[in-house]
Amino acid sequence: MGIASPNPEVKWTLAADGPGTGDSSLAGSGDVVLEGPVALPLLASREVDRPSSPVVRFTDYAPLQLDCQQTLAPFQIAYKTYGTLNADKSNAILVCHALTGDQYVASPHPVTGKEGWWKTLIGPGLAVDTDRFFVICPNILGGCMGSTGPASTNPETGKPYGLTFPVITIGDMVNAQVRLIDHLGISELFSVIGGSMGGMQVLEWAARYRDRVYSAVPIATSPWHSAQNIAFHEVGRQAVMADPDWRGGNYYEHGASPRNGLAVARMAAHITYLSEEALQAKFGRNLQSRNAHTFSFDADFQVESYLRHQGSTFVDRFDANSYLYITRAMDYFDLKAAHGNVLANAFRGTRTRFCVVSFTSDWLYPTRDSRDIVKALNAVAANVSFVEIESNKGHDAFLLDEPELFATVRGFLNSAAERRGIRPVRKAA
Repeated sequence: MGIASPNPEVKWTLAADGPGTGDSSLAGSGDVVLEGPVALPLLASREVDRPSSPVVRFTDYAPLQLDCQQTLAPFQIAYKTYGTLNADKSNAILVCHALTGDQYVASPHPVTGKEGWWKTLIGPGLAVDTDRFFVICPNILGGCMGSTGPASTNPETGKPYGLTFPVITIGDMVNAQVRLIDHLGISELFSVIGGSMGGMQVLEWAARYRDRVYSAVPIATSPWHSAQNIAFHEVGRQAVMADPDWRGGNYYEHGASPRNGLAVARMAAHITYLSEEALQAKFGRNLQSRNAHTFSFDADFQVESYLRHQGSTFVDRFDANSYLYITRAMDYFDLKAAHGNVLANAFRGTRTRFCVVSFTSDWLYPTRDSRDIVKALNAVAANVSFVEIESNKGHDAFLLDEPELFATVRGFLNSAAERRGIRPVRKAA
């Protein structure tokens, strides 16, 4: 835009979707405010650099130091907000999304048109009550819905980064989120909440920025990635890279996309999100729109058709290289190794209140992983509650209709809010 700023961080904020007020009241000195939403076609490729959501851009003068010892600049973080930030900015909740999520946690997705991925948990009157709390959900660094990632345009070349994008970590994602929170003028988050990879970010926030997190809710997650989970991710990555259209990661320049490889990766991963009991109950050995086997390699079984559908719809909204980078970041995550091989050291001195949640049928991040987190927190006398929820839905239970999860989160947040002095919403008579 050619606009000079006395502030080294030049930020774009869509005023039409500001922090619950519809104005740019949180825009600081040097902010570039774009009045009204940018009209974009509903295509994933157009969301990469100019997303439909608000976005904050940091210039070359404010590089992000990465764990790989490289720096990234410029970079941007896309995000969505829900609710209203109160006067003392004490009611902010950061929601961290999982591997294939994005910032559209409680609002329609601009590419698929589907409702928010956590609409069961977040919204007016729900467990995370946006009538009481101000919810912020950023697209992670390395993503493909507006935050800088491998599909983003490299300003030095004018072409997508591809594999020249530096390898990132969960810590890098969190450090980028800190920049966003600083931009919003929030010194302490009332809570950080997330499931799966989002839960890893919650733990990283609590470890790296313990003085800025009043409460934390890591759900269906782990303090490190197991050998089995690394193995599953490697299968997915190899499926992507074996697709001829991957072209060494430079498929953007060829107008191609490794759709088949990415679809297979998604199919394999999706199996890990479900439980055997759920798959059997939903599909069994039922045939798909036929009365007998076709003696071919068509999708004879309903479960085959279901997985093919999951794969084919996923590739329309997600970038293959982002999938490689994000799964690698998850594989590198090891909170214990990062703190002298003593997990408790990650939380030593914390004043954060924790609520750790797991599900009985989750074999991707089983309850024993959550117990390791709880034991580490107990070792440093942290304030921690732990709930294991009985469910047959597998890992994805945290995204589904689970009343006990809703009650747990609601009760924990309301109790913490009372101690924090955040007043409950007064209902009209």
